[in-house]
Amino acid sequence: MTRPPLALRAWYLVGGRLPLRYRDWVFHQATKPSWLAWFMVRALLQVLPLTIVITLGLVWGLDSPLPLAVACGSLGLVVGVYFAVSYAIESTDHRMTKYGYPRASASTFRKEQSSETDRERERRYNEAWRSPSE
Repeated sequence: MTRPPLALRAWYLVGGRLPLRYRDWVFHQATKPSWLAWFMVRALLQVLPLTIVITLGLVWGLDSPLPLAVACGSLGLVVGVYFAVSYAIESTDHRMTKYGYPRASASTFRKEQSSETDRERERRYNEAWRSPSE
């Protein structure tokens, strides 16, 4: 797996597309245990510039009071990130199709990984708490 340079990783975080040679890294990012946290960071970084522009437009263009403009911008930020996270699984799967992976490959991989983890967790629990006669 080839990791992209820092500049390209930053570009990816703000919504840019990486060259196909980094497709394994992108898939790893979409399927690692902290994928949803990184998705939220990515969504936040994509919505933040628009929020700042709207807030500044309210203050400078419409002469809005600063607290009101910040409140409106913050609400827009929260709604934007909430909407993005609501469709995180679908968005991630769609992004993977752009890198040549089959449809729903990331969510399927995550389900398989979590089921393996669940089976291992159940086995350890049974060893620790269940008697051999059960």
